[in-house]
Amino acid sequence: MSAMDLQRIAAFRASFARRQAAAVTEIPGGVVVLDQEYAASHEHNQLVIEGPTAPSDLPALADTALGHLRHRRITILDDAVGTGCAPALTAAGYAHETELVMTYSGSSTVPGSPAQTVALGDLLPALVRQLRIWMPQAEDDAVHQLADRRTARLRGAEQVRFLAVRDENGTVCAWADTYLDAAHGIAQIEDVVTADAHVRRGYADTILATALQHASGYSLVFLLADPDDWPRCWYARRGFTPIGRSHVFTRTESGS
Repeated sequence: MSAMDLQRIAAFRASFARRQAAAVTEIPGGVVVLDQEYAASHEHNQLVIEGPTAPSDLPALADTALGHLRHRRITILDDAVGTGCAPALTAAGYAHETELVMTYSGSSTVPGSPAQTVALGDLLPALVRQLRIWMPQAEDDAVHQLADRRTARLRGAEQVRFLAVRDENGTVCAWADTYLDAAHGIAQIEDVVTADAHVRRGYADTILATALQHASGYSLVFLLADPDDWPRCWYARRGFTPIGRSHVFTRTESGS
């Protein structure tokens, strides 16, 4: 079942990347997705590889497609393909990271009041504040692009919902995205974040439990986690199980 689930997840992720892109170009094994409005976003300007490809061709393909940008990013959705491409890409100067694909098999109730579904405009101030903490050296334009890129995500799935928890003063202090595809019975939970000033108050549990309620009735619910970071264990304690990996290769073009 895990192999079939991984195929369904990869197909959903590839579809999401295509749907939210401003421009899509087919390449061997996958696509190039571009959005000049969000040039600072690696997510929106990258190669997404879905199937077999020639590893030695990828650096040149990325240079051709992304040569106008300061970064190169290649996401490979299949674990075996990504593992096979790693030697050629690391030799070409790419950093290699893996993403843990985790699926949900537990049951969830919302502690206290559920998170709210909010408009992107309600989230933006909190997103910008947190990005400035994570990226203190980033230019203002890049920070605002990375916050506002959720506008493009609204195109990615049949239903895209932004969830938020507010504190007693009405300030957004935690948030997450949910991407829902009823036709294929699949849901993704993405970017579960608590603002640094509001941690250890249970807000993340509320956000995650509300997201799972939105995804109830879907046969496959998944998220992506860093295999080497603590949220992986936090998700595991809440009913998520690792079933596979995908691969991300990045390189920054200094002086471009």
